[in-house]
Amino acid sequence: MSALAAPNEVVTKALLRQVNVPGLDRPAALITLDNGFDHTKPNTFGPAGLTSLDEAISAALAADPAFIAVTGKPYIFCVGADITGLPQLADRAQALEIGRLGHRVFARLKDSEVPTFAFVNGAAMGGGLELALHCHYRTLSAGAAALALPEVSLGLVPGWGGTQLLPNLIGIPAATQVIIQNPLMQNKMLKPKQAAELGIADVLLEPADFLERSLEWAAGVVRGEVTVTRPEVDKDMWAGVLYFARQTLDQRLHGAVPAAYKALDLLETAKDADFAAGTAAEDEALADLVFSEELRSGLYAFDLVQRRAKRPAGAPDKGLARPVTKVGIVGAGLMASQLALLFARRLQVPVVLTDLDQARVDSGVGYVHAQIEKAVSKGRMDKGTAAKLYGLVSGSVDTSVFADADFVIEAVFEDLTVKKQVWAELEKIVKPEAVLATNTSSLSITAMAAELAHPERVVGFHFFNPVAVLPLLEIVRGERTDDATLATAFAVGKQLKKSSVLVKDAPAFVVNRLLTRFLGTVFAAVDAGTPLEVANRALDPLGLPMRPLALLQLVGPAVAYHVGGTLHAAFPDRYGVSENLKRIADSGQPIVVDDEINAEAAKLLVVGDQPLTEEEVRRNALDALAQEIRLMLDEGVVAEAQDIDLCMILGAGWPFHLGGVTPYLDRTGTSERVTGQRFLPRGVASLAG
Repeated sequence: MSALAAPNEVVTKALLRQVNVPGLDRPAALITLDNGFDHTKPNTFGPAGLTSLDEAISAALAADPAFIAVTGKPYIFCVGADITGLPQLADRAQALEIGRLGHRVFARLKDSEVPTFAFVNGAAMGGGLELALHCHYRTLSAGAAALALPEVSLGLVPGWGGTQLLPNLIGIPAATQVIIQNPLMQNKMLKPKQAAELGIADVLLEPADFLERSLEWAAGVVRGEVTVTRPEVDKDMWAGVLYFARQTLDQRLHGAVPAAYKALDLLETAKDADFAAGTAAEDEALADLVFSEELRSGLYAFDLVQRRAKRPAGAPDKGLARPVTKVGIVGAGLMASQLALLFARRLQVPVVLTDLDQARVDSGVGYVHAQIEKAVSKGRMDKGTAAKLYGLVSGSVDTSVFADADFVIEAVFEDLTVKKQVWAELEKIVKPEAVLATNTSSLSITAMAAELAHPERVVGFHFFNPVAVLPLLEIVRGERTDDATLATAFAVGKQLKKSSVLVKDAPAFVVNRLLTRFLGTVFAAVDAGTPLEVANRALDPLGLPMRPLALLQLVGPAVAYHVGGTLHAAFPDRYGVSENLKRIADSGQPIVVDDEINAEAAKLLVVGDQPLTEEEVRRNALDALAQEIRLMLDEGVVAEAQDIDLCMILGAGWPFHLGGVTPYLDRTGTSERVTGQRFLPRGVASLAG
């Protein structure tokens, strides 16, 4: 064990106590996992934590209990391995040892002759969920915040039995979803009800008296009064499911995420291999992946999302924030309506929309009401909450309703003249301290506020579509935006449960500036004569969430052309204006349909006679990104490269295995070749050597 000692490990102790349970002739052994902190610092397992659990199991067995149960501290069961210790592993032998240690300790619960139970009272992820899977039976709290095996999203595999136990418990289709598909879908979590329906838990219990009911239920199992039945796993479909899953990975990732393919191999092993052989294969896979560049990028990305996103660089003192008791939204289109629902749900204050005529206002409020009804019908919202939200959201054609609003955000047409006119009219109505926020995606905040009496209260508040899904909020400080306005914007962003990044007032800010440069480079290759199919495939080796032309279609050719024009005006040497893109935008033809090039759109193109290869398109696109990021950092658009990566992960869905973008540019040598230097020091998001 000395070789595995982790000096910085926050040790999760396994605290053992004897519990008398009515109806049993001897006490039960209850092991509670607790690292001594509240729920904001979840339980994890490092070497010392595993040793503590091992000792607790030994002591429990020595007491000859009626049963052994493992549970967690309030709100947290366990969120898995202490991944902060992974970069400290010196060699492959140590990686193998940590895998084997976890397997040996957890297997004691699986192999125990005394019945073992997991009382999953809260968040259970990674090794925490794997621990629960080793127990003979599982109860689950309906209040558990998150359940997942997220390792593939980081560049790992479930390495403590998950790939072997889960498919043989819930079947190969569901296990593939939990182990591979969900991690690659923005690390999607399971809700307790979903986990129970899949068969991960044997019984779902209410959180208020979860421990008492779990003890009663376990006693019923031990006495033979409660019978746990589990459906037989169909092994005939195993090969077919994995064949389809591999095809899907090839189409989506093109080999870019080694962990996903390792996980597939381990799931294949789980069909026929005995448990010892299967877990030995997990150990080998874990040891292979621990020293991969993809894992180091994944750990870096995880740290950005979990830590940096919660402490935005450059944000002013939160004590300067003003209270927001009413929100006004200028506009009642789709974006404005999505914002209204979000503000009402998160802030629980009155929200009022305005627009030019009553029909538009009614449509916007109607959208909000329809979404509330949909949430109730799907069981995601209770009727009491729905009734409250109905009462909070209203609309009007009279902008005087903004007179007592503390925070007014506009979501009108992306035109500087229109937006300046909106604020000029509203400044006469709103109170002097009201924050004026704009959801502009590319226009200058400073220019927008220039002619106002109080430009210091104007701030950029740029959401990403769909508003309810994408977590990024670019908060843009104009040249005269004051600290109180900025602090209020960050406070509101936090209430909205968004991850906010402070951005300088520069054309298109961060995500749109980079994506426009990226897509513009790809489309320039099309203009030069590169077939659409070739340009669309060129970035496949990166494993991006969607191909460039599909992304262009999602953004909308007209929007992309408009933003491109804004950036062309600012940086004509780097951002071109594609007449082909305008032709497609004007035609209304989609560029791609179901990831296939639309032949009708292709016919509209007028192209040159200098086609590029896939490799040339890819190189040009990556070179353009590297150049633009260096310029943005030199201009101070954000504080550090880490903020660029956070924006690309949370606002554009760029994957963890790329670390956002700068670690990949460093890894491939693009950064140094284009800019003469790396974006990050070696070892920050890469192997140190």
